[in-house]
Amino acid sequence: MAVSPSRPVSALGVRTLTAFAEVMRTGSATAAARNLGSTQPGVSRMLTQLERAVGFELFYRDRGKLVPTQDGLMLAREVEFALAGLQRVNSLATDIANSATGELRVVAPPSFAEGVLPEIVASFLKRYPGVRFNLDSRSIETAKTMIATRIADCAFMKMPVEDDELHYEPLIANGSVCVLTADHPLAAHAELTPTLLKGQPLILLGSGRHWRVQIDQVFATHRLRPSVAIETHTHGSACALAARGVGIAIVNELLARSYLRVPLVARPLVPTIMHEYAFVTPRQGQMGRLTSAFLEEAKAYLASIDSRSR
Repeated sequence: MAVSPSRPVSALGVRTLTAFAEVMRTGSATAAARNLGSTQPGVSRMLTQLERAVGFELFYRDRGKLVPTQDGLMLAREVEFALAGLQRVNSLATDIANSATGELRVVAPPSFAEGVLPEIVASFLKRYPGVRFNLDSRSIETAKTMIATRIADCAFMKMPVEDDELHYEPLIANGSVCVLTADHPLAAHAELTPTLLKGQPLILLGSGRHWRVQIDQVFATHRLRPSVAIETHTHGSACALAARGVGIAIVNELLARSYLRVPLVARPLVPTIMHEYAFVTPRQGQMGRLTSAFLEEAKAYLASIDSRSR
């Protein structure tokens, strides 16, 4: 179906964009209408208005189902950012009107958000109990966009952070460990090398990451290749698999700590692979009061666990 542009998207209002975003989330105009307290014909009418405004189809109609087009998926990403920005404006206005403490939206990689961030947030909330947190895990590129466009206040990112629109402050650097069961023969060693790990089934985080390239390089210096038994995508799953004796997980020492419980032990990987994390904020503008306080809390917590590990 050919569609022709009729008027600017901005003229359609937040309600139409919200309906579009909800249909993208639910995959159904009926479900979207139910969640929005509207009607299915009303939502369908708004989608038609939006398609006319943008000049291209947002969905295929397939036997009563709405299947997003590639153009629709691209637009949905920007609509999500726009609606999130409006939500933050509303939250700020409410905070000012009610003299509330405020809100922080933080983005971090999944393993960091699960293993380290909860402790930092809990410690921060003891000092600032009125703060509301929105904790998010996104891809590195999406996280960068969220910080640059101020949809999020700050992020924890693995270095290097290469983006002219971002300011970063290094927080902590730590090595890598091999996580294995205490009764494993290699657990008797104080540290593990590629030579000792030769032929051992390894649990590694997914291929394609710079981290995996570094592991291959470390083994290559000993003229070896890692024997990959399982690939996974989070430190929690890697350690859980190691606990069941199916292999030895090579992971980030900092992010593995919260998963080290009986029957698991950790042994340093030598030569080590370093992991550095930074606190990231928009380059333009001054850091907000709450963001600055949260940075200091993160520094204090990470410094304390770094000193305990020495």
